[in-house]
Amino acid sequence: MEPFAGVLREGGHRNSLGRSREVLDCVAQDPMRMPELWACVFDDDAWVRMRAIDTFEKLVRDDPTRGAAYAASLLDELTTSDQPSVQWHLAQLIALLDLDDDQLARAVAWLVDRVSTTDVDWIVAANAVATLVELHERGAVEAAAVRPLLETQAGHRSASVRRKAAAALAALEAPAAEGVD
Repeated sequence: MEPFAGVLREGGHRNSLGRSREVLDCVAQDPMRMPELWACVFDDDAWVRMRAIDTFEKLVRDDPTRGAAYAASLLDELTTSDQPSVQWHLAQLIALLDLDDDQLARAVAWLVDRVSTTDVDWIVAANAVATLVELHERGAVEAAAVRPLLETQAGHRSASVRRKAAAALAALEAPAAEGVD
């Protein structure tokens, strides 16, 4: 297969995933090409970056150990991206990776920063909220830290984010209500 950057530039309309499925299949069969895919996450072309991070996330979702070598770089390099498609996939990846305590603290701080205001892309907000809730359910984030963020996102301009935030708030409150006699 030709270099991934070229493949990811081609196919479909500009905001489609183009030929990314070919790259996904190639890396799944030849894991030695994972670094080449990772390099595409930093390509000059925003569409290549979007397709690359989407493909990377799918590979890690299928096998989280694939992302272990990239955890530090995710937090060092991708948390500075202002590209929504990179941010929402980063939020998804945080939930998939086995992070050490320092990495987890940095990841949570980044997620909190994303959803501390409603002035955030709706899909970034939705994925950041979902990851924070998941991290809370694993015991990595206190309810007291998550609750005000969900309340903020309940006022988001996106109806989808408002619904997700309200449902998460209700779920967060449910265990507390069950313990009351």
